[in-house]
Amino acid sequence: MFGYDVRELVAVFAGGALGTVARAALETLAAPDPGRWPWPTFVANIVGAFLLGYFTTRLLERLPVSSYRRPLLGTGLCGGLTTFSTMQVETLKMLEHRHYALAAGYLAASIAVGLLALYIATALVRHVRVRG
Repeated sequence: MFGYDVRELVAVFAGGALGTVARAALETLAAPDPGRWPWPTFVANIVGAFLLGYFTTRLLERLPVSSYRRPLLGTGLCGGLTTFSTMQVETLKMLEHRHYALAAGYLAASIAVGLLALYIATALVRHVRVRG
């Protein structure tokens, strides 16, 4: 009707539901406090960056093309698990409470460690021998 593949949308929805549940479980570990490092969000974002690097590289370079793996794992699972908006809100709260160094460190570490996780996952997929 709208040019969308319903099965692809279901894959995104299913993956997103799994990712969101995983992130919500992490968020229950610690209540947000603008004076402390937000470990649940940080861990979710770094794990999500690692998984996105792994899935994207593996799906594009190692596995046969599939219409549903990328929407399920990349867009859905990793999209539901990671949360840029929560990172922004936590950073703003740190700034509002004058925790400037914490906010700067959180932003810098989130970006740097996220990129490192992505790089490591991609390198691992590319350097692991393919059996055959």
